[in-house]
Amino acid sequence: MEEPATPERALVVAAHPDDVEFTCAGTLAKWARRGCRIALVLCTSGDAGTEEAGRSREEVARIREEEQRAAARVLGLEEVIFLRHPDGLLQPTLELRRELVREIRRFRPQVLVCGDPSVYFYGEDYINHPDHRAAAQAALEAVFPAAGMPLVFPELGLPPHRVQEVYIYGAAQPNLWIDIEETLEIKIEALRCHRSQIGDWDPGPMLQAWAAEEGRAVGLRYAEAFRRMRLG
Repeated sequence: MEEPATPERALVVAAHPDDVEFTCAGTLAKWARRGCRIALVLCTSGDAGTEEAGRSREEVARIREEEQRAAARVLGLEEVIFLRHPDGLLQPTLELRRELVREIRRFRPQVLVCGDPSVYFYGEDYINHPDHRAAAQAALEAVFPAAGMPLVFPELGLPPHRVQEVYIYGAAQPNLWIDIEETLEIKIEALRCHRSQIGDWDPGPMLQAWAAEEGRAVGLRYAEAFRRMRLG
């Protein structure tokens, strides 16, 4: 299967720091190496992401934002935008939709990358985080139809923009596989930046196994799977 051409600009929407490193970072690194300009929008700063007593949300947010910026440098992303909604409490509100429309109209991507809001379970041992589903739902509702309609959120003062394609990672029904053999090690290195979450654990074997499982379906050594929606 022939891969689509690398987009010139891509916007990624996720809930937390480390979400893309676990999921679609191999594709993002591959695109970045081929000249794609990529912005990452995180709806929260992962400020509830600790099991240590005595830590404040503010301290955790500062650490996790620093880790995400470091990971973004490894991947070659152009910018990271933190919307700073409370971690663990994210909802697909009109306000969140407005914020995402603002970033779409500002960055004007050809492709938007997000998760699948319809997936509640992965296998028999993981319940999809409600923040993941909320971020994905808000992203899709921002892409279509809001971002392209001039009379929706005119107060943003930005011209409308129509995203041409959506790549949905973790999709219930993937229809596209991206070969990430050349960037799998970059993905692993980027995830290692999130030390507050993984500690001394080596994520390499797990990410290799996941990528091998996804690639096996289409005869690739390592891949990431997406549901590709062509809106143009």
